Amino acid sequence: MDPLISDIGNFFLSAATEIGSSGFDWQIVIFGLGIGILVGMTGMGGASLMTPLLILIFGVEPVKAIGTDLFYGAITKTVGGVQQYRNGTVHRGIAFWMAIGSVPAGIAGVAVIEAIQRSVGEDKLEGIVFGMLGATLLVVGLATLIRTLVLPDVMKERDALHLHRRHKVAAVLTGVTCGFVVGLTSAGSGTLIAILLIAVFQLTPRRVIGTDIFHAAVLLWAAAAGHIIGGNVDFALAGNILIGSIPGVLLGGKIGLKSGKNFLRGALATVLVASGIILIGKGNGTIVVVTAAVVGLAFGGLFTYILRREVKLPHGEGVRVIKLVELPWRRGKSPYTLQGGKVVRREPEEPEPASTTG
Repeated sequence: MDPLISDIGNFFLSAATEIGSSGFDWQIVIFGLGIGILVGMTGMGGASLMTPLLILIFGVEPVKAIGTDLFYGAITKTVGGVQQYRNGTVHRGIAFWMAIGSVPAGIAGVAVIEAIQRSVGEDKLEGIVFGMLGATLLVVGLATLIRTLVLPDVMKERDALHLHRRHKVAAVLTGVTCGFVVGLTSAGSGTLIAILLIAVFQLTPRRVIGTDIFHAAVLLWAAAAGHIIGGNVDFALAGNILIGSIPGVLLGGKIGLKSGKNFLRGALATVLVASGIILIGKGNGTIVVVTAAVVGLAFGGLFTYILRREVKLPHGEGVRVIKLVELPWRRGKSPYTLQGGKVVRREPEEPEPASTTG
């Protein structure tokens, strides 16, 4: 047996014994198992689902739910990050430069959420946070689904990437943005960063998941430390969740490693949409509409740019990407198509054999 799995199993067996009859809850453990599988398989969705459910089902105060979720997520993604690192799916350079920006930004987010709580109160804070994140995740999830079903081969994906200065700057800015959101709300360590890794660095799904989980472990420990100092972590609740989620992450990681690109993309989109719907149900309606409009326009502009850019055909002529995309409503096909972001000649279709009668 893998020494890592053995050590983890022994630790949490002793943890379960210490929790005892006063704190052990099988419902929370099973829930943690499901969340762990989701995180291990896709690298996202744990915090986006966990925080609202801690509030809605278990009645935990928003700030304490965020702190507990960050503490649980830090441990879970540490285990997942070690496994992804061993699998060779982590881009260490991107993870390092993202952490340079995300760690201080995450700590700043913790300070801001505590200041907002003192200023506006629990009810208004909950509506603002859930409204913004719910709308964002829903739109991003739908955009990912569109890319999976309609535009699967438009963007070139790569396993390896040499980092130039522009890539390092982009990684730091990505870390600052996502780190602040994570410290503020606990959600986004997987969802937001994964989408940016796809859009900005054009990594393959396996590289996205591995780099995302590894970086998230570093970020979540920084943000969780701030909440631990502030007394916003329920350790008993986090312990119950962890007993189920640790084996779930290990199992999910193995499933994700053996799965195809289309399956992983579909799983990412499904998690994003589900997370957004859950958060919107608890969010402020006005915030949801405004955020969805802003994020929707942003992604609409991104897709428009991608589809209108020119690519070179084999004989040198330039053509817009949209001319090569196989859209369901388009009649007739170009003699060229896109495969993994590259222009290739379409294979000729064999004519159907003529039917004979009599």
